[in-house]
Amino acid sequence: MSITSLSSRELNHDVSRAKKAAQKGPVVITDRGRPSHVLMTYSEFERLTGKRRNVVDALSMPGLSTIDFDPPRAEIAPREIDLS
Repeated sequence: MSITSLSSRELNHDVSRAKKAAQKGPVVITDRGRPSHVLMTYSEFERLTGKRRNVVDALSMPGLSTIDFDPPRAEIAPREIDLS
């Protein structure tokens, strides 16, 4: 993985160059010589942040109906309360 550094001005003048560089690794965008932003591919962003799914999407994944899942029933017994 290579890290490329571009100034804000360079980015504005040649966005396609920055996008091509992002395919090889992160692109650090500088503002007045100081790092200010990072450009990366969306797939790299997903890899770093983890794909977040909601419960409905997770439960509707193909192939889940073939998994045997029969958890034991939980038994919850009430406790005695002393109100004296």
